[in-house]
Amino acid sequence: MAQFQNPDLEYVVDDYFDMTDFEEDTLSETGPHNDSSFEALDSDVEDNFEMSKPKTDTSAQDARNGKDIQGIPWERLNFTRVKYRETRLKQYKNYENLSRPREELEKECKKIENGSVFYDFQFNTRLVQSTIVHFQLRNLLWATSKHDVYLMQNYSVMHWSSLLRRGKEVLNVAKPIVPTLKCPGSLGQSLSRVQISTMTVKENLMVAGGFQGELICKNLSQPGVAFCAKLTTDDNAITNAVDVYHNPNGLLRIMAANNDAEVRIFDAENFACLNRFTYPWSVNNTSVSPDGKLLAILGDSTECLLADVQSGKVVATLKGHLDYSFASAWHPDGRTLATGNQDTTCRLWDIRNLSGSQTVLKGRMGAIRAVKFSSDGRFMAMAEPADFVHVFDAESGYVKGQEIDLFGEIAGISFSPDTEALFVGVADRTYGSLLEFDRRRCYQYLDSIII
Repeated sequence: MAQFQNPDLEYVVDDYFDMTDFEEDTLSETGPHNDSSFEALDSDVEDNFEMSKPKTDTSAQDARNGKDIQGIPWERLNFTRVKYRETRLKQYKNYENLSRPREELEKECKKIENGSVFYDFQFNTRLVQSTIVHFQLRNLLWATSKHDVYLMQNYSVMHWSSLLRRGKEVLNVAKPIVPTLKCPGSLGQSLSRVQISTMTVKENLMVAGGFQGELICKNLSQPGVAFCAKLTTDDNAITNAVDVYHNPNGLLRIMAANNDAEVRIFDAENFACLNRFTYPWSVNNTSVSPDGKLLAILGDSTECLLADVQSGKVVATLKGHLDYSFASAWHPDGRTLATGNQDTTCRLWDIRNLSGSQTVLKGRMGAIRAVKFSSDGRFMAMAEPADFVHVFDAESGYVKGQEIDLFGEIAGISFSPDTEALFVGVADRTYGSLLEFDRRRCYQYLDSIII
């Protein structure tokens, strides 16, 4: 993957508008790569919540009354929303590592019946604001319940309670971090000023990877950080992906994939490094099948690999993508693997027949940088780098879809474990926020007569 951090991200920039009458405070560009003061980063984030204006948040009722879900005041700007969308679609340039003809690709893509609504807009808050370190890595948001969401905001791992409508700093990685767990075989070492590039929150563990090859593991029910270390001294060391999973024996493991072409496996109790697998190219993303046996490996190649989790041995090669891949997810049934690529498509593979992908789904304007399945397997969501999140109904054969249309860079997407909510993190100078969508349910009641 590219070694630089954020090029010109497609922010909702002021250039398109006459902002002289815009009363709301615009936020300066955020992110660990900016030269903001260390003291400001160390300040108590919760102080900002008391000073924030509630009018920046948007509820479902506000949206029904005509307010933009992101709070963008279109009526006071020179462009209408429709016109600005047209402009974005025309001007957006998708980032490519490999430039190849795409004419045949269009023919492969499934025709989607957009217009369904599986998840309704519920709430948007700017009290917590997603940020991105590297423009190709967008796994920086995780929901552990319908009411609990974790995201990156500059140097802080934040927890948002959608029930209390309140944010709290869980971990500040600008400050020195000292591992609390001392175990034989552990490679733990102190870190500071870590730029978080990727994260996951599962099994009560918050695991994050850093731009200089760091790995941080925190038990959410305990103070401090249990384990942290720099995994490699390679100049091209960024930790691209992390995962928490159960191996075939039910033991909890942590996986880290790095730009040095290695995948490392750690014990989730003592954080000893159990295995290291090396591949021919930088590994941008990994995901483990629900039964803990197969490992999907994606990276700086048009091919994706399937390997044995225990040995790292490649058992299959998936061919079809035209550029590098950065996202993958397994359907809960363990038979379908989804891979997201910079060629603007997501391919669905049936592991029982890997001669070719069974379905090709296309984005609206950019690469597919995040892919997630709901825990019941009913829906699959995929996110482009900016502006669009697509939700597909798996039961319809991925023919029926919902297109969530917003403005801003997408830092991550996550279904709640009960499938009742879908969260989207938006990274933007002015409109950075966290959006919540709730699953639409159609309840039918049978009237009864009591005699």
